[in-house]
Amino acid sequence: MIFMILATNNYNKLKEIKDILNDYEIKSLRDVQINIDIKEDKDSFYDNALTKAKTIFEITKESVIADDSGLEIHALNNWPGVLSSRFLGSNKSDEERNLAILKKMENINNRKASFICILVYYDGNNIIVGKGELVGNITYELRGNNGFGFDQIFELDNGKTLAELNNEEKNRISARYLASIDLLKKLKDYQG
Repeated sequence: MIFMILATNNYNKLKEIKDILNDYEIKSLRDVQINIDIKEDKDSFYDNALTKAKTIFEITKESVIADDSGLEIHALNNWPGVLSSRFLGSNKSDEERNLAILKKMENINNRKASFICILVYYDGNNIIVGKGELVGNITYELRGNNGFGFDQIFELDNGKTLAELNNEEKNRISARYLASIDLLKKLKDYQG
């Protein structure tokens, strides 16, 4: 079984990716005793993910998967994008960020938005990229109690927000799920 490190300590992210890449032995940073905060200060999800992957590879000399993801609101030139988790500063809650977005969009009719996830595999020589995108709309109010991040304001074509789905339903359509499936296919092609 091929060993890889996932550059995260987020249990939910680890579980979701391990479930899909189940032909691989995947460990978190905590599993390999790495405690590091890698700055996400690049202009793209890809560059942030690649920086994380290369940083962890330099420490471990093991294959790494790293991700970056966020919300892009089409009418706002894909803002907040790479700033999704910190556009209000680093110590704000999901609810504060969601309410700030709803306020900013009060007079905007085009509510189209996308969740983007980029997963980067790096083994010291090769870079393989998986991409996932989930398209929906920004709601006019917070809805639902399941989930985190922007789930309460991200509405799918079926009229439900991500926070109104159960974990299993959400995990089958999430941008991270789609990026993981894309990466898995490319890894299998690469490894023959």
